[in-house]
Amino acid sequence: MSEEQRKQVLRLPKRHSRERAARPDPKLGGRIVRAQSLRGAIAAALLAIIAFSVVWAMLSTALDRVFPWMTVVQGLIIGLAVRRAGRGLDWRFPVIAAVAAIVGALVGNVIVAASFTAAEFDTGTLAVLRAATNFTWPVFFDEVITAADAIYALAAAGVAAYFANRRLTRDQYTSYRAWQENGKAGR
Repeated sequence: MSEEQRKQVLRLPKRHSRERAARPDPKLGGRIVRAQSLRGAIAAALLAIIAFSVVWAMLSTALDRVFPWMTVVQGLIIGLAVRRAGRGLDWRFPVIAAVAAIVGALVGNVIVAASFTAAEFDTGTLAVLRAATNFTWPVFFDEVITAADAIYALAAAGVAAYFANRRLTRDQYTSYRAWQENGKAGR
């Protein structure tokens, strides 16, 4: 048996060796930047807000309990949706995710409160939401929204912002940096 075969029997592949370190491709970095989509990030955030708020209201009415911590879970889902659809690298995508998480927290609380009110009056949630007037909103914010809801909304915004940016592999990151250093050629 040769010396080379004896060495490689139980060795893990070398990921940081100099042989693997190829020159980064700035064109790949340009393709990564062009793959970003603000429109996709916003659409994904809105869809996540609507879908999660409906599921949250259904779960709360089925179990006859309000789960305020679901706002943080909603922030996680919004952040992952923005990451997947937006494929963003810069500051805009965490901002979109954080704002969407705060809006989603408010929308989710409104829908959950409307579903409980609908159960009280033996009507539908949409009927309660359509019947809301300028006089019902101050009562809603006085009786339903608490300081804990604001804290959960801020935590959800932080979680959403953390998970909103795209995660790059080492090769993608070095290509992106090479693209930045080359004066953002091909933009």
